[in-house]
Amino acid sequence: GGNGNSGYLNTAELYDPSIGIWTRTGNMNNARANPTAARLTTRKVLALGGYDGSYLNTAELYDPSTGNWTTTGSMNVARDPPAVCILTDGRVLATGGETSGGVILNSAELYDPSTGTWTTTGNMSISRKGPTASLLTNGTVLVVGGYSGSTYFNTTELYSPSTGLWTAGPSMHTARGYYAASTLLDGT
Repeated sequence: GGNGNSGYLNTAELYDPSIGIWTRTGNMNNARANPTAARLTTRKVLALGGYDGSYLNTAELYDPSTGNWTTTGSMNVARDPPAVCILTDGRVLATGGETSGGVILNSAELYDPSTGTWTTTGNMSISRKGPTASLLTNGTVLVVGGYSGSTYFNTTELYSPSTGLWTAGPSMHTARGYYAASTLLDGT
């Protein structure tokens, strides 16, 4: 997926670091700009949301053993792009993003790979597009920053998978959105 010179893309490529070469693999079922992807514990890759001229709630699974994409359950809300995190139990949290009418979302939902379905969970306190979501060593998810449509945030929220609730986290020094974040091996 993504944007290219010819418009929205449904193509996919694999990089082999042992030989430094890209190869084409199966095309996605839907072209989509700004999708979010997550590698599931099943080794399949879940690609979700994005934009193709309309905001998307659809999701697809990539099977690396066959190179094929299959449609899976659609999210309850179209999201472009959602923040995504794999939980310790293998479910996927998708939160925030933008939807039809330019509405910035605070809602969240969970994907269950065993059933291919999405269920709603607790809402963040702030509507955010472009935040990051990182799994912490204690199993909670830290959602950081983002954009309201007019303001970037330095605030954070913590999601508890066991309760489905969000609590305020510590603020960063600098407001930011549309960036990358990763949890380090020591948990920071």
